[in-house]
Amino acid sequence: MYYATKMLPIWRLVMNYNIEYEREEDGRWLAEVPELPGVMAYGATADEAMTKAEALALRVLAERLESAECNPMPISIAFEAV
Repeated sequence: MYYATKMLPIWRLVMNYNIEYEREEDGRWLAEVPELPGVMAYGATADEAMTKAEALALRVLAERLESAECNPMPISIAFEAV
């Protein structure tokens, strides 16, 4: 008896989300995730704004998964100084 094994390509989709931030003229910090429209948050410090933007990005991704808008995939969140 012979067995044939077919190798199937395994595609690994990794989405990287960057958090960009800048200081506004009024002194507040604004952080946003450009890859996720509408994900932006203000904070008194850069860290606060980035933390809020990261939390919001994770909520948006969770909502997309729960509503079956996208398939589960590995994610990576990086911080970029502007």
